[in-house]
Parts: sequence; structure tokens; C-alpha cells
Amino acid sequence: MFDTPLTLRGPLRKPRQMLADQEYGGHASIHDDSMAEKLGFRAGPIEGPTHFSLFPPLLEHIWGQAWYERGCISSHYLNMVVEGEEVRAFADLPAPGATTTRVWAEKADGTPVLEASASLGPDHGQTLLEGRMAALRPPERLLILEDLKVGMTGAADERVRMDPDQNMGALYPFSLNQKLAAITENSPWYSDAKASPWGRPIIPLEMVSVLAEYSNREAKFPVKGPAVGLFADQEIRMIDGPLFVGEEYVLRREIVALAESRRTESYWVRTRIFDASGQRQVAEMLLNHASLKHSYAGYADAAAE
Repeated sequence: MFDTPLTLRGPLRKPRQMLADQEYGGHASIHDDSMAEKLGFRAGPIEGPTHFSLFPPLLEHIWGQAWYERGCISSHYLNMVVEGEEVRAFADLPAPGATTTRVWAEKADGTPVLEASASLGPDHGQTLLEGRMAALRPPERLLILEDLKVGMTGAADERVRMDPDQNMGALYPFSLNQKLAAITENSPWYSDAKASPWGRPIIPLEMVSVLAEYSNREAKFPVKGPAVGLFADQEIRMIDGPLFVGEEYVLRREIVALAESRRTESYWVRTRIFDASGQRQVAEMLLNHASLKHSYAGYADAAAE
């Protein structure tokens, strides 16, 4: 019997860029090539949660079907990926019976893309992002986010759903079926009710992010703009999952942290996902929205004042 640590490794994949036409706040996003170049990036990056699709094959191998029902991935994004680059997922094999492990993704040349914890509930321990949030220092002064407060909640409950051919709007100008035609790891569980163990198609892990974000304007958080933002940290947690295609859900949002760095101002939002009755929580997402300071007109002058 060896106690040698072992690691699962997925194949190299080329994720697709599907947000080149994304709009928010009346302007193009960082995923637009020309906007990205203006901000000093070589091209519009692929959205971070796109890489989440690399992990279910590894985590299903570790924890089986339970991963889709009670699994959590808690990720800090490290480096951007542009279309054409190859990415690979890794997962440390946990000891038998363990419910947490380390996962990460790298480009073909070894450049880190993201670091994350993966776990199986209900007891997840401290996730990677819970640890990162606990270490945040209070921001000295916020400009873009100066009207936000920790504890602020969304303006109202948001009712959302994801049908197979439903265009997900300006933030996500594509449908689930279009995503499945490009997704790095497809499964019949995403589209075939007969193949799914739950008798209904399930929403892929990366598309849970879309379900939880496409209606976020309804929260009416008073973020100043226009300013270009990106996802810096993201956690998706199943409580009584999976989430189903064509099912209605209720979203409730709360700002749980505010922070800043040399280049960004950030607000962390916990979005709780309930069934259509609004009584039973089935999942939640923690997301760090980072606004680039230099993309906000007059930021330097306002800060100097």
C-alpha cells in the first residue's frame, strides 16, 4: 500500500470565445477584442467559468453522481485565456472518503489559468474563496463602488430559467444549444432526458454562471459607470442539485464583501438560487466582480481629489 499522492489530468482543450458581442452598461465588454486591446490586453479573453466545464469529468470520477447534486468548485482566476490557446484541468485524488481536494487549470505551456478547491457537501470545510474573503482588508476609498454597502440586497427576487434555444440576452448572446455545440466537455445529460439519471436534462456547470448572472441588472446595485469589469473569483455550490433545463428558479442577491487592489475595485455578491416556490434553496454562487479603475473616465482625477 502506497501513500503516494496522485493527480488526475484531463486532455488539452481549446475553449471557444462566445462573448465577443457581449454588451453591458451600453458598451462593449472586455471580451470584445478592440475593447480588450484598449485596456492593454492582447485580445478579448474567454470568460472564466468557461473553464469550469473541464472539471466535471474529473470530479465525477472522484465522487460520482453526488458531485452534480452536492458539489462545489471555488475558483480564483489567475491568467486570461484567448481563443486558440489550449487548457488542461487537474485534480488531486483525495484519500478514500475525503470530501475536499485541490483542482487547477493550466495552459499547454504550464501557465496557470485558475486555482480552486473542489468539495462535496454538505460539509465543504473552508472553500478557497471563503479563505480569500476572510483575508480581505477593508478598502481605503471606493469611487466606482462608493454607493455600495456590505449587506445590500437585490431590489427584488429575480425569476429565471434556461430553455434549450433561449437566447440569454445582451450579457450572454447565445443559447444553451449553441453552447453545447462548442462546449469543451459535452454530455448527453445536458440535452437528453432519457440519458439523465434525474429524468431531465441538467444545466452544465459553466452555464449555472449564466443562469445566475444574465438577469443581474434587476438587482439595481448602484455601480458607477461606464467601467469595464471582469470575474476575479467565482464559486458555484450545489445544495440540492443539479439545476434543470427549462425549470424556473428564484434568485436573491446580497453584497457580502467590498475590496480594492491597485488596478480594481471589487464587490463580492452571493446569489442564492431557490426553486420556483422561493422556499427551497438548491444552489448558490459567490462572485467577485472586479471593475478596472483605468476604464472609468476621470478615475485618476477623482482619486486625486
